[in-house]
Amino acid sequence: MSEFVTPPPLERGDLVAVLAPSSGGAREALHVFELGLERLRNRFDLEPVIYPTARQGNEFLVANPRARAADVHAAFRDPDIGGIVATIGGSDQLRILKHLDPDVLRANPTRFYGMSDNTALQLFLWNAGVVSYNGAQLMNELGVPGELPAYTERYCRRAFFEEDLGRLEPAPEWSDEPSTWWTDPSAMDSPPAYEPNPGRRWASGTDAAEGRTWGGCRAIVEWFLATDRFMPAPSALDGAILCLETAESIPGPDTVGGTLMCLGERGLLERFDGVVIGRPPTRSFLEEPPQEQRERYRDRLYEEIVEQVRRYNPEAPVLLGLDWGHTTPIAPLPIGGRLELDPGSETVRCR
Repeated sequence: MSEFVTPPPLERGDLVAVLAPSSGGAREALHVFELGLERLRNRFDLEPVIYPTARQGNEFLVANPRARAADVHAAFRDPDIGGIVATIGGSDQLRILKHLDPDVLRANPTRFYGMSDNTALQLFLWNAGVVSYNGAQLMNELGVPGELPAYTERYCRRAFFEEDLGRLEPAPEWSDEPSTWWTDPSAMDSPPAYEPNPGRRWASGTDAAEGRTWGGCRAIVEWFLATDRFMPAPSALDGAILCLETAESIPGPDTVGGTLMCLGERGLLERFDGVVIGRPPTRSFLEEPPQEQRERYRDRLYEEIVEQVRRYNPEAPVLLGLDWGHTTPIAPLPIGGRLELDPGSETVRCR
């Protein structure tokens, strides 16, 4: 799309659709779902409207991609809905895209918030020229136990109520602690264990860059490449900023590097004017490595990413470790919005 539209900001008191375009986390962890709804109401003064898919379990949602698409259409079409918040991610949102009408979404631009598997819907919206927000997801970002991190609240508030997010400052601390509270309601009063922010890193190109963001969760981007049904025309990515973040599955550095290699071999990586990488999780439910091993994994991952970008696009600046993705706290990143990267001043700004 040569012209993008950023849906209008929400206003306090607005109705916000809550739906499940991906999986059925609300059915499995009702206590987390309810906390997310409470925070929409009490922290952000928004009124959630629960759509049919939001309370459905995985068995129904997997069997009914049309129902998920119908909720998306209904929420975008409803003039009383100010914004749309996904409950949680998953692994098969790609299956609903063939049931979506981009003309409906383009004609009714509404701010959509979600991440992880919801990257699929956001890249579909990108093709329709509609800016969306990768973040502010109900359960794993707004429903963090203990206190909602001030950093998350600040940038979600901007994503909800302002025209742009402005300058993105580093968070003072972060966590990728496995979320035991999903299966243990008694853990909801205990926040995750935070540690000092290891900081951002800048690499490769030294010139400032500005462009529209494209990307999201790395696995979903790879699925788009594999199916090749919803990728934009290569020329549409000229001058864009590639944004990737890794999920809690802790992909190996060679796996992430492979995604970038595929982008490079298709002649796409060279088209981007900059690359942004969200801070990667370093542990999961299945793996709890010691601190030294976690840091070594992050270093190897960053090295692999920089090596691949330099191979195909050596002039592009690379920002590593943005507070965005599958860790906490986060700032929602506007997909299709404009992002400025300045390695000289080490600043990031959303327009």
